[in-house]
Amino acid sequence: MSDFVIHGIEGSPFVRSVQLGVLEKGACYTLRALSARESKSAAHLQRHPFGRVPAFEHGDFRLYETQAILRYIDAVLPQPPFEPADPRQAARMNQIIGINDCYFFPKAAAVIGFQRIVGPVLLGTTTDEAAITAAMPLAQLCIGELEHLLGTQPFLAGEQLSLADLMLAPQLDFFAATPEGRSLLAGTQLQSWLERMNERPSMRQTQRPESLRRVA
Repeated sequence: MSDFVIHGIEGSPFVRSVQLGVLEKGACYTLRALSARESKSAAHLQRHPFGRVPAFEHGDFRLYETQAILRYIDAVLPQPPFEPADPRQAARMNQIIGINDCYFFPKAAAVIGFQRIVGPVLLGTTTDEAAITAAMPLAQLCIGELEHLLGTQPFLAGEQLSLADLMLAPQLDFFAATPEGRSLLAGTQLQSWLERMNERPSMRQTQRPESLRRVA
């Protein structure tokens, strides 16, 4: 199946999650790259009325919101499955996704990643150290809790790759490019998990642009 179209900004962890989902199914996609400015354009607002990324097309079907897109891909391409059959593992997967969507990304990773990488590299802004300092306690809490939930498992929700891994790997890979991220992940099981994820062909094929791999 090759008629998946992803609209998004290259380097966005959420766009990368959808790319991973398609590749892990052994399928392919077309990426229609947008600039940050284009994400607010009239054309893109028709695809995503909130002006975010990614937006997704499959034939005449349009969809936005990363979780919804990944669950759709899992439904139309059922093998290998991204959701555990065990209800406890499935609940844990959803809990971890919730930690990312409610706490880690918007209040910690996005703040630190913007101040250290996105702002200085793409926009030429000066790093706001106070904003980073304010975000660090929650970042530390999130990393600690994710480390606890991972334990010694190979994947975040158990023995198999799940939606939780697809959602978190791009987020933590970006976060690890900051000094704060490297420090919090150093020596943890979460760091080992990320190293394993980064060895997967899907992660290797979806590297961020070189400018966004620099550490501020």
